[in-house]
Amino acid sequence: MELNGIKPADGAKHAKRRVGRGIGSGLGKTAGRGHKGQKSRSGGYHKVGFEGGQMPMHRRLPKRGFKSHLLQFNAEVTLTALDALGVTEADMLTLKQLGAVSEKAKVVKVINTGTVTKAVKLTGIGATAGAKAAIEAAGGSVA
Repeated sequence: MELNGIKPADGAKHAKRRVGRGIGSGLGKTAGRGHKGQKSRSGGYHKVGFEGGQMPMHRRLPKRGFKSHLLQFNAEVTLTALDALGVTEADMLTLKQLGAVSEKAKVVKVINTGTVTKAVKLTGIGATAGAKAAIEAAGGSVA
């Protein structure tokens, strides 16, 4: 096999349909576009969501919700994830180094999902009431 002998598989490529090339081609005159109207014209088409002048759906429906751009700086850690890290003392820097939270995180909170078996001392990290109770029950502390 040589590089200059490589060909696509049979049936993989097919000739582009040439329209507007005379009556004998079967796609002459209107070139498959029908007669008149906006769709038959070159460059004539509507924008996405256009409904013929009727108020479009995206403007008829009410606006809802809001997502704060500050959320990217908040992070959550579950009790199960905290237990899996296997550390005795945890602070923001430790969690970032171990990959438990994003590097962008500025506020970290431990949430009460799962269980914690090892004693963990948290410093500079928030915890929900349930998570705090679970950590203290396992012999840890939240400061």
